[in-house]
Amino acid sequence: MHRDQSQLRARSAPEHLPSLLLGLDQMLDEFTRLPMRAEFRFDPDMPAVITVEFLAERGPNLLWRMGRELLHRGLTSMSGCGDVRMWPTLPGERPSSWLLLESQEVEALFQLPTGPLSEWLDATYRITSAEAEMDGLNWDDFLLELLDDPGTPSE
Repeated sequence: MHRDQSQLRARSAPEHLPSLLLGLDQMLDEFTRLPMRAEFRFDPDMPAVITVEFLAERGPNLLWRMGRELLHRGLTSMSGCGDVRMWPTLPGERPSSWLLLESQEVEALFQLPTGPLSEWLDATYRITSAEAEMDGLNWDDFLLELLDDPGTPSE
């Protein structure tokens, strides 16, 4: 749950929150960083899920959907246990978190600044509180959207 629930409110009408374009570093190995950008998007109709598009200079962009709560918790503590994990960097370093993405095809570690992401996530919780994020969710549409592969034709 969100750490400051006293100031959260459930949405009364869908609000639009601009996406967050965030500069981050992909760790290619222990010493090599590749600066890149990622766009974080929030949809009030699916508030529990944040869509993150990693914008590659060369090659295709990479699209991941991850839990909003996982991202929020990962700013201050270890979060996640599957394909997506996030945790803060060591104290004394610039305020940032590690984001690890794993699948059969991809394994990528990113370092991202916590300040802008924290502020943006807080804005999502002002639109839809943690307590209200599952209210009115159409589970069939949610699962279809979550599992949809843009390369696979729909029937």
